[in-house]
Amino acid sequence: MKRRITFSLIVLVLLIIGALGFILITNDKSNSTNESAKKTSISSSKEVAKKKDLPDAKQSDWDLVLVSRKSPKDEMNPTLATVNGIQVDQRIASEVQQFLAAAQQISPAEHLISGYRSVSYQEGLYQSYVQAEMNGQGTVNSSGNPISEEEAIKNVQTYSQPPRSSEHQTGLAIDMSNIDSLNESQYAKQVAAIAPKYGFVLRFPEGKKAETGIGYEDWHFRYVGLENAKYMTEHNLTLEEYLKLLPA
Repeated sequence: MKRRITFSLIVLVLLIIGALGFILITNDKSNSTNESAKKTSISSSKEVAKKKDLPDAKQSDWDLVLVSRKSPKDEMNPTLATVNGIQVDQRIASEVQQFLAAAQQISPAEHLISGYRSVSYQEGLYQSYVQAEMNGQGTVNSSGNPISEEEAIKNVQTYSQPPRSSEHQTGLAIDMSNIDSLNESQYAKQVAAIAPKYGFVLRFPEGKKAETGIGYEDWHFRYVGLENAKYMTEHNLTLEEYLKLLPA
């Protein structure tokens, strides 16, 4: 009789332990589900907030035109104006002048390196870079040893765009620095910080190569308009990312 009672007690204890375990597991899953739901809700809220305060802009706006390897364009023929010897779209000439003047307050050596480039000019420039890389006298291959055209093109595409894929053909992009070397300006971050005040953004920022297809360029600025530049900077968006939020 005692054995039966003992056995029954053991079974009862095991059942209680099992029930408690089930309750704990269920609660844990419930908590995980709730946490996941909270995170999803917070993420959704952020997305809603991000879209709610979007500037009144469209993908088709002239100052948001996208030119890249994935979005090549034929010759655009903008009406041009000259600022400090560099041609730009006349609609942004004043902003370029103001941005340059502000940058020169940071470093008097700041100067415009490049602005508008036609498709045909970009073709010649691009091919000259390819040839230099093939001959071992390029930016990447400066060894003096020749390489194949295929290798040369890969090298060139780390710092220059093929014709019809360069923003410079829009007249809305400028290269500006206090030196003519790539990514070596000690004032680059300070200049980039004031760019949105004049409607510009650093077009190829650090950590965004997956979005733009281009590595960090501390000298390449793109005009997108005041409100767009402010929004893109506040939300750490590239032009590619920003356009996805806008209506066509």
